[in-house]
Amino acid sequence: MKYLIQRVAFGALVIAILLTTFGARRSINGWTLVAMAQETDDPVKIEVYTRFVNHRKTNEAAAYQAAKEYLQKYPKDNDQYTQYLLKWVVIYERDERKRTLPQLIYNAKNFVRAYSVGKQILADELDYLPALIHLGYAGYLAMTTAKNEAFNADAQAYANKAIRSIEAGKSPESWLPFKGKDDTLAQLYYTVGFLSLRNAPDRAIEPLIRAAQFETDLKKSPSIYYFLAAAYESGPYKTMAATYQTTFAGKEETAQSKLALEKLNVIIDRMIDAYARAVAAAGNDPANAQNKTQWSNKLAEFYKFRHQGSDVGLNDLVAGALAQPLPPKPN
Repeated sequence: MKYLIQRVAFGALVIAILLTTFGARRSINGWTLVAMAQETDDPVKIEVYTRFVNHRKTNEAAAYQAAKEYLQKYPKDNDQYTQYLLKWVVIYERDERKRTLPQLIYNAKNFVRAYSVGKQILADELDYLPALIHLGYAGYLAMTTAKNEAFNADAQAYANKAIRSIEAGKSPESWLPFKGKDDTLAQLYYTVGFLSLRNAPDRAIEPLIRAAQFETDLKKSPSIYYFLAAAYESGPYKTMAATYQTTFAGKEETAQSKLALEKLNVIIDRMIDAYARAVAAAGNDPANAQNKTQWSNKLAEFYKFRHQGSDVGLNDLVAGALAQPLPPKPN
């Protein structure tokens, strides 16, 4: 008799609470989740499902545990209860992955797990912008905090896709952990450039220039200009200087050799500009002192090469460097 009373009470409870829809957040492919009551004389089933109902709106984590327990205890059931819980669990796990991803990246620094979770998120929603942003920037964090290059290629792909989406007009609900749209774009461009430096320095130049053009803290950072100088130096300068040395050095000047030298000098001038910006941005901050000395030496070396051994005008160049627009990458 007491089970009959429980059964009737349970049916009334479920009808009262679950004959509702979850809205957009609780739908899969247009399926709105609605649960119907069914009669049962299993007190455990009643208790577990009631626990799910009681926590569903106020404590989703507890509701999830109850739902999983129900499905584990009654794996052969295929009634409306089971179908409802199966779909609810799918949606909860999908949303939980989205909540977990930034915590894995920015708090736990667990990049292996983050990229695994991120790929699951994007398998569900190919163009989910927050995941693209987080996974793009995570490659930079993995490199700088863990010396882990395993995610470089994926991070660049995610960052580039996020950039295209944002520049096409899309935006996430929140720009965190960044300060807004421009800061997000600057950091993503910076990530692409930074991660390209070692293996494809020539491809690092344009994203680094773009990163420095936004009015963000990055524009004031000496590192972005140093990396830009390094990209020019280890990319086009290295290639063009080697070609010039092999093809034209020690030979009579020709129209072809003159043109090659002019193009090489344009690259050197870009390097001088970038090093001057790095030195200027370093300022008098003690944290930048050692790097500033190295950058200043590089700057003086290339400046004197372009000015017949003279450093006249070099100090003025540094003083006004940050007030000038960044020159574009030469064609």
